[in-house]
Amino acid sequence: MKDFRGRIAVITGGGTGMGRALAEQLSAEGCHVAMCDVSAENMAETKRLCETRAPAGVRVSTHMCDVSDERQVTAFRDAVLAEHGTKHINLLFNNAGIGGGSSMFANSREEWERTFNICWFGVYYCTRAFLPMLQKADKGHIINTSSVNGFWAQIGAHLPQTAYSAAKFAVKGFSEALQTDLRINAPHIKCSVVMPGHIGTGIAGNTAKVQSGNDSDTFTPGQLRVVRARIAASGIDTSKMSDADVEKVARERIRKFLEEAPMTAAQAATVILDGVKADRWRILVGEDAKKIDERVRQMPEQAYDVDFFQKFAAEVGWKVAR
Repeated sequence: MKDFRGRIAVITGGGTGMGRALAEQLSAEGCHVAMCDVSAENMAETKRLCETRAPAGVRVSTHMCDVSDERQVTAFRDAVLAEHGTKHINLLFNNAGIGGGSSMFANSREEWERTFNICWFGVYYCTRAFLPMLQKADKGHIINTSSVNGFWAQIGAHLPQTAYSAAKFAVKGFSEALQTDLRINAPHIKCSVVMPGHIGTGIAGNTAKVQSGNDSDTFTPGQLRVVRARIAASGIDTSKMSDADVEKVARERIRKFLEEAPMTAAQAATVILDGVKADRWRILVGEDAKKIDERVRQMPEQAYDVDFFQKFAAEVGWKVAR
């Protein structure tokens, strides 16, 4: 699919980050966009940004949907077909995701499963729901966002990453298995798995809001407990830290993740769309992603040693988990 003009793209998690950047760039190329998110306010801003660049006649629609709930996904699909007056779509970007649920010990089962269900079942449910619409198109492409955590289950030598990594490994495996399944049963549909490194997005701040159900920028006592546990898991003594100290650390990490990343969401979206146009099934996003991939392949038995992370982080200047 070398040209997106006149195509119809569905994007999950379109309210911020890479989802927003994908929506902006696709609509600017003349592609109709249907996005979902759990924040109407964020989607409204994405739509506004899209409409400032999109050619006349391009339709951009927004839909509230929690992708971990299959009933909501089905309703999202039906709303897309009705609003866009179509029986087919061409592009499905399974992009929605959150963090959290890092430790099987320090984090609650509810938080763990919330992360896993959004990051994995969101991909599965949306693929199930929209696959018949992709089959009806002349050309289709499924783009599943995994992560470097889809082949390396770590973000720091002293920080567990169990829920997110488990989900992203599942997304990677599913996407790889689809290469054969689609070739046999629907050869006009392609699938790409996207594995970004550190991209400057608001996922850190959004995760706290989604996990807590608190959409404001004020930290609740429950959020502070989660942050305190995460700081403690990294080996820092939090016994003498006040709630204000904990919140300050959390806000600084959110800021650094967004503002000090080696690649912006817009740059990542360009890499992804170029990969789709080139029919690449495996899209590594960022030099850090390429280096992690290379190192893990070279030294799989050492991938979780403390010095493996330290050497890699020093080489690429990784700010994640620091």
